[in-house]
Amino acid sequence: MESLDLLKGLVIVIMALDHTRDYFHYPAYFFDPTDPLHTSIPIFFTRFITNFCAPAFSFLAGLSAFMVGKRKSANELSGFLIKRGLWLVFVEIVIVNFGWHFDPSFGQFVFQVIWVLGISMILLAVLIHIPQKVLFILSCLVIFGHNLLDQVHFEGSVFWSFIHERKRYPGVAGHNLAIGYPIIPWFAVMSLGYCFGSFYDKSYNPTRRKRIFNFIGIGALLLFLLLRTINVYGNLLPWKNYGTFTQTLFSFFSVTKYPPSLTYLLVTLGPVLLFLANSEGWKGRIVSFFTVFGRVPFFFYIIHIYLIHLLALWAVQVTFGSWQKMILPLMPGAVTALRGYGFNLVTVYLIWIAVIAVLYPLCKKFDVYKQNNKDKWWLSYL
Repeated sequence: MESLDLLKGLVIVIMALDHTRDYFHYPAYFFDPTDPLHTSIPIFFTRFITNFCAPAFSFLAGLSAFMVGKRKSANELSGFLIKRGLWLVFVEIVIVNFGWHFDPSFGQFVFQVIWVLGISMILLAVLIHIPQKVLFILSCLVIFGHNLLDQVHFEGSVFWSFIHERKRYPGVAGHNLAIGYPIIPWFAVMSLGYCFGSFYDKSYNPTRRKRIFNFIGIGALLLFLLLRTINVYGNLLPWKNYGTFTQTLFSFFSVTKYPPSLTYLLVTLGPVLLFLANSEGWKGRIVSFFTVFGRVPFFFYIIHIYLIHLLALWAVQVTFGSWQKMILPLMPGAVTALRGYGFNLVTVYLIWIAVIAVLYPLCKKFDVYKQNNKDKWWLSYL
């Protein structure tokens, strides 16, 4: 299904924009791009469109697992998911963390999207053995009900942070821990995607699939608007009236990502389903361009972090005269020593376009290699 690869390609290219902003945008070192008091329409929009990336990848990872499972027994699929999950956790802790920080001492470990995809795969390895209807209900209960846990706190509990609370812990065994992607409800997004895999069975009517996806997608967006209007449940923080239309609108659409609130998942997965419903059969150069990235998303993800950070290293040397400032003890925006460094948003977009242009031929070559070497088992882990 080329529409699946197209969606993956689109969201991972958009994700690279957010990471480029992290390293190169001047205001990123002073305020959160969603802060209604300080942000602007271009900055807020640049951040908001990247919200689709993690939910889309988690959902599509579950859907892909279902498709892989059609060629394997349930036990074989479980084994594959466990191995791939453990591999992703290792990649996050070692390869991705070094790429973000370039700190050989690993002063901070950040647990982000790759780690939670890995953990979700390990959990999915167990969940696939329960009836699919039960799994669908369980996934929905977690997604719709997990905000009831927002006010549950266990002071100093790293374990609880891994479960449902974004938090940073300094000085744990000589390292800082930053948990950005708790397990709940991310694993349920993946298991929901697994349940949707049956819609892509060859015997399933494409017209019916399109109708159902459109119905659910529009319903998700309407429910998002209803919940945000009521302003009682579905997000960690309620929106506020700031006295101006723009700032209030920023607050209304500032949905909690860490962990992903119900409203966050509704406003992101709704458009994901609408895109999948209406992009089947799309052709052309633009589609082919993004599909290349969508067929090698993991390869792109690793390479783009290192490339962006290397470019930032050079930029800091040129503008600050000290590349060492880009050896980061924390994530980029939290490093106060970098305040005063950076560029305007137009420059950030130009750097992002340059990064995509550099990575496209590399991804295309790797894509061709994967297509021509499907017998190599290790390629399924890349």
